[in-house]
Amino acid sequence: MKFLILQNRGYESKHNMSCWNQEEYIGVGAASHSYLDGTRYSNTVNLEEYINNIKLKEFDKNITIHEKQNEEDMKNEYMLLNLRKIEGVCIKEFKGKFGENPIIKFNLILNKLVKEGLLEIDGDYIKLTDKGLDLANLVWEEFV
Repeated sequence: MKFLILQNRGYESKHNMSCWNQEEYIGVGAASHSYLDGTRYSNTVNLEEYINNIKLKEFDKNITIHEKQNEEDMKNEYMLLNLRKIEGVCIKEFKGKFGENPIIKFNLILNKLVKEGLLEIDGDYIKLTDKGLDLANLVWEEFV
């Protein structure tokens, strides 16, 4: 059973694609979530508490930090998330974002997964094979 989104141009989930491309977003309001500068955080779910903290100008009391990524975390996550897309990881985009070639950075992992028939390098893309689509969780685990 395949759980990846089959992407027909123009019909992709904009929200999922934004998350998978590590785009930043700011959530506004109680229970909202944000991702900025490699940090994921959320606002309190309690509406009264949220409003009271704003009235008292104690904005930080509304925020719970869930994750602070370093650059290595961001690179690993980028690979994992972009391998959720049918087209896979664009080598040129990875280089543009991180200044490093993912084929060199992840050489050992990629060689292993290519030998196992789970990944292929197709032009400027690293993507799951048909077998890799069926066993995608095994591929993603390599980048966790």
